[in-house]
Amino acid sequence: MTDVLVVYVTAPDAEVGARLGHAVVAAGLAACVNVVPGLRSIYRWEGRVHDDAEVLLIVKTTAAQFDALRTHLVALHPYSVPEVVALPVVAGHEPYLEWVRTSSRSRPSASPSG
Repeated sequence: MTDVLVVYVTAPDAEVGARLGHAVVAAGLAACVNVVPGLRSIYRWEGRVHDDAEVLLIVKTTAAQFDALRTHLVALHPYSVPEVVALPVVAGHEPYLEWVRTSSRSRPSASPSG
């Protein structure tokens, strides 16, 4: 087991996804964010089944940064209940994992204002 996490976040479109990604990387809360287009989400919300286009953000960070990352994303996200789900990285290429650790250290000016 490592201290690195992969965090899934859905967003309504690529523009919002890119804005969220830039914000968390600039704040030092994530090393990298991939914005994956073409997601189709079928889900139950407020008693109805929805079928919507979205994008998926794949965020690489550390366990130590997760709470701050989640707070930052929720503050900036347009959804009232955004998906922010962390998955542990069990193993990986150690130089890459070290890069994630080094790049996921908060910058002094990190704030949810973007």
